[in-house]
Amino acid sequence: MRAALTWRDKAEQCVYDLAFKPDGTQLIIAAGNRLLVYDTSDGTLIQPLKGHKDTVYCVAYAKDGKRFASGSADKSVIIWTSKLEGILKYTHNDSIQCVSYNPVTHQLASCSSSDFGLWSPEQKSVSKHKSSSKITCCSWTNDGQYLALGMFNGVVSIRNKNGEEKVKIERPGGSLSPVWSICWNPSRDEHNDILAVADWGQRLSFFQLSGKQIGKDRVLNFDPCCISYFSKGEYILMGGSDKQVSLYTKDGVRLGTIGDQSSWVWTCKVKPDSKYVAIGCQDGTISFYQLIFSTVHGLYKDRYAYRDSMTDVIVQHLITEQKVRIKCRELVKKIAIYKNRLAIQLPDKILIYELYSDDSSDMHYRVKEKIAKKFECNLLVVCSDHIILCQEKRLQCLSFNGVKEREWLMESLIRYIKVIGGPSGREGLLVGLKNGQILKIFVDNLFAIVLLKQSTAVRCLDMSASRNKLAVVDENDTCLVYDIHTKELLFQEPNANSVAWNTQCEDMLCFSGGGYLNIKASNFPVHQQKLQGFVVGYNGSKIFCLHVFSMSAVEVPQSAPMYQYLERKMFKEAYQIACLGVTDTDWKELAMEALEGLEFETAKKAFTRVRDLRYLELISSIEERKKRGESNNELFLADVYAYQGKFHEAAKLYRKSGHESLALDMYTDLRMFDYAKDFLGSGDPKDTKMLITKQADWAKNINEPKAAVEMYISAGEHMKAIEISGDHGWVDMLIDIARKLDKAEREPLSKCAYYFKRLDNHGYAAETYMKIGDLKALVHLHVETQRWEEAFALSEKHPEFKDDVYVPYAQWLAENDRFEEAQKAFHKAGRQSEAVKVLEQLTHNAVVESRFNDAAYYYWMLSMQCLDIAQENEQQKTEMLQKFHHFQHLAELYHVYHSIHRYTELVPLCYRCSTNNPLLNNLGNVCINCRQPFVFSASSYEVLHLVEFYLEEGITDEEAVALIDLEAPRLNKREDKWQEMASDGAQRLRFDDNTDIIEEDDPFTAKLSFEQGGSEFVPVIVNRAVLRSMSRRDVLIKRWPKPLQWQYFRSLLPDASITMCPTCFQMFHSEDYELLVLQHNCCPYCRRRIDESNQ
Repeated sequence: MRAALTWRDKAEQCVYDLAFKPDGTQLIIAAGNRLLVYDTSDGTLIQPLKGHKDTVYCVAYAKDGKRFASGSADKSVIIWTSKLEGILKYTHNDSIQCVSYNPVTHQLASCSSSDFGLWSPEQKSVSKHKSSSKITCCSWTNDGQYLALGMFNGVVSIRNKNGEEKVKIERPGGSLSPVWSICWNPSRDEHNDILAVADWGQRLSFFQLSGKQIGKDRVLNFDPCCISYFSKGEYILMGGSDKQVSLYTKDGVRLGTIGDQSSWVWTCKVKPDSKYVAIGCQDGTISFYQLIFSTVHGLYKDRYAYRDSMTDVIVQHLITEQKVRIKCRELVKKIAIYKNRLAIQLPDKILIYELYSDDSSDMHYRVKEKIAKKFECNLLVVCSDHIILCQEKRLQCLSFNGVKEREWLMESLIRYIKVIGGPSGREGLLVGLKNGQILKIFVDNLFAIVLLKQSTAVRCLDMSASRNKLAVVDENDTCLVYDIHTKELLFQEPNANSVAWNTQCEDMLCFSGGGYLNIKASNFPVHQQKLQGFVVGYNGSKIFCLHVFSMSAVEVPQSAPMYQYLERKMFKEAYQIACLGVTDTDWKELAMEALEGLEFETAKKAFTRVRDLRYLELISSIEERKKRGESNNELFLADVYAYQGKFHEAAKLYRKSGHESLALDMYTDLRMFDYAKDFLGSGDPKDTKMLITKQADWAKNINEPKAAVEMYISAGEHMKAIEISGDHGWVDMLIDIARKLDKAEREPLSKCAYYFKRLDNHGYAAETYMKIGDLKALVHLHVETQRWEEAFALSEKHPEFKDDVYVPYAQWLAENDRFEEAQKAFHKAGRQSEAVKVLEQLTHNAVVESRFNDAAYYYWMLSMQCLDIAQENEQQKTEMLQKFHHFQHLAELYHVYHSIHRYTELVPLCYRCSTNNPLLNNLGNVCINCRQPFVFSASSYEVLHLVEFYLEEGITDEEAVALIDLEAPRLNKREDKWQEMASDGAQRLRFDDNTDIIEEDDPFTAKLSFEQGGSEFVPVIVNRAVLRSMSRRDVLIKRWPKPLQWQYFRSLLPDASITMCPTCFQMFHSEDYELLVLQHNCCPYCRRRIDESNQ
């Protein structure tokens, strides 16, 4: 640290106090009974202010810069505006000793020999408080809550804003140690308010707000008259009877002298937020100094050590940005760092530190050695086992014990020294002298080696990584680069203030100067970019730059030198530069340039860095082809151009190397069909067709399907055209294609039909299937679209498709809950087992749900199904006939139970023997007298007036029907036996008892030959004569299909009409039947619809 006098002036009388305007532009001086206002920039006296009648002892400026106050021996306080106008004046009973503005509320504290007052603009009067002793100084805390008063009796009193005493600090010397100056630390970083107290017991002390002392008293050896802090509280200024102003740390460590004066220093202050100091003396001298804090630092590779707050050392790792602070608590004079060693020179000793471990990122230092001697040196260097002291022309090598081992005496002043590495205890030093000589010294060798001699003084030096080249910056700001072995000057560059070689690349260096950073690779032109500061190191892509007091690592892409190498096709060297640090774009450019230069190894490395798999695959394939013996570089370069997008150049090279097909493939793959056509010219038609097909593929892929379809058709690729048209639902396009295709082209036509079907255009699908003659597909189309009529018609013409139609039809009916129709369809399709299964399920459901009428109907259908099977299958005939009778019986039972279930009253009467039968009959449904089976109505279940008769042996069914159908005249009419007589106004009928012989022979009216209750049933058997005598209206015939026999019944009450269903052969009263048919439009038993033909 050194102080440079900026300006000085001399007042006529003693300067007791001074104050800066908060913006630092003006300085107010209390000199005699006047205030002097100076311009701080050049020391010009702006204006003297007269208002006091006696000596002005104190002056203070408000924090907001609007007003300042002055206090005088005339017992008055004057408030002045920033425009230097007095606006207010008030008085105390004694002379004013000090004034201070509250930094927050701008309340003014004014202190006299006997009291102190508090005034603020909003108050009409000053509130005053008595003091037990003369107040010599005062200071407000940062937050403006407390005011500290320093008194002549050695007491410090801390008051609140209302003037009430909160803390009292008594100095050990009492009245022998008057407190002459106090000041609160203005730092916002401190956790506690810290009060600095300087007393005439020649002690400097620090206290907390609570009154607790911080640390021990520091002996001053002079009477302090003034104490003040820098704006941020990092340093303290103090002056007094020693006729000088000294700089201290905030902890009270003396750092140095700012300026020697010829009389006592009564006041000193720091210009706000700056390094300028104003001093006022007993003899009226006003001095204005600039403090220059020199940089004390050291650098080795990526570790930078520098002085902070004058007494601390901070070691910074420039790569990881880690920092560690070493507190020395004394003025740090010199710093040196090398590998794991750190040397710090203090006023009376040198401390040597070492790292805890060999880890490159370790930042923990510990003291290794301490040399307790006072040294004077210009430069300090540390090695593994030695320290080097530079004293103008002399170099001394000391061990860590402080023992001098060697000494070198130079011809001229030493301007620069640097450790350039080497084995432990044998390190080499690079030394530059003012006379231009550059030497290399080894710490274990007494003899210095002269590397070269130049005419200008050395300012900065550095040696390349391989120690083959030397860079020198001279006093003319020229950077000169020499070959160490030949001493030849390789090149020189102007405007340099420092230089550094890249530690990872032999041919690269950088130098700074004129606000620019200059990077030079080999003999190429310099690349410049803006940079403030000094270059002190260059590692890879990082440049270490010292600007003012801070060191920073600047990431500098090495793009410019890389491109310089690329321009000369020096791909390997360019790759080495790129490895130091370039952008991804630069890597890609390097990779491309190397690829075009067919430098595949470099290109592969570069593409690997940018992770470009596509080009890596290309390089890999080219290398494989080379291994197989290919050596056509033009073909390789064509592939490279194609990958890079230089398609026309690639095509030219393909043609030149005799691979036109590759060019054509390239153009078509890139959809450059016009270029492909131009390339083909009037070539092979096959190639042209292939080109059109590829163009169509491309049109399809870019969602231009209509264009693609047209191209496919013109190229003869009908299948692809059909697929696109079908997928987009273009029926018209499909129709055109289908009608233009020949019927022999079955596959595309089938595809057309498939899309017609999918797009619900069944007519066109059917037309297409007919065109190719695919009847089975046509049947399936009708079935899938449920066009059953067309399907039935087709199956009629082609019986082989019967199963393909009726089975799906039956399944469709079943799915739509049309089970009866489904059963018929299964039956029709010849799927008897499915038909029976459906019926059995229907029957079971009807019984479970108590739908006995439906159950009867389904059992009847089952019986008829069994009869059909018996007719068709001779092997199952017996079993099916048994099932037929069983199911017929169940059908009748359930039909009866339907009526019983509804509580229908049944009264059985035998019409053969006219016997009334009981309701409950142990014999079953037969007459208890004649054993004649009853014939019931299938609706009301009344016993019908029918008697079953059987044909005499030898009479066939056909003959019997023919005989019955003969309407032969009846010889003896029954009505002839009745005679009508009238008498007494009434009509009477009389039956003639004369019985005709034929009537006696009538088996239906013949007297029964057994008594009531006989056990044998005698059936009625008729011969031909009886058959001839029967009326067709009286006979009902159940014409069962083979192998069953027909059944014959005769009505014994011809006038009571009976109707028989021609399908199920169930008998009904005609009136009941007609009513039920009208209600349901079907037979109530078998549910045959009345419009169906008799089956």
